[in-house]
Amino acid sequence: MEDKDLLEKIRNPETLNYGFNLLVRAYQQRVYSHVRKMVIDHDDADDVTQEVFIKIHKYIGNFREDSQLFTWIYKIATNECLSFLQRKKRRFFLPIGDVAGELSAKLDAQPGLSGDEIQLKLQKALLQLPDKQRLVFNMKYYEDLTYEQMSEITNTSVGALKASYHHAVKKIEEFVIH
Repeated sequence: MEDKDLLEKIRNPETLNYGFNLLVRAYQQRVYSHVRKMVIDHDDADDVTQEVFIKIHKYIGNFREDSQLFTWIYKIATNECLSFLQRKKRRFFLPIGDVAGELSAKLDAQPGLSGDEIQLKLQKALLQLPDKQRLVFNMKYYEDLTYEQMSEITNTSVGALKASYHHAVKKIEEFVIH
């Protein structure tokens, strides 16, 4: 089903719940995958994904169709990820390195997530990046989003995103080599 059909069903009070259920089915896996790459832990990713869809349900009436529905949903998911990570840092009063260490330990404890040793090393390298650089790397490398799509999602200029991706790649290369 196309986004315009989903939105039509959601905007009709008689088919709102059905339309929203279709939207969840259409986007849940992509949102979860996006969130999981940022928060690492399955339970945290489930919680954040649920929060994303609660916000979508609450604010879908404000969606003006200036952008694609996918972009609007990813923007909400991205903001929820960043907010979750900020809350986690504040809650435990941890410096960024300690949060990265905690998430890295979760990677070690979840062999199904990592695949082989190189993939695990890449995931650990990603955890060393600042959250926004990691977000940009994930969206470009794993999700193959264009810089223009990322710009809409993050409200960041294309030039800044390209620079951020370049810096992330350099830091990852440095981490993986050593």
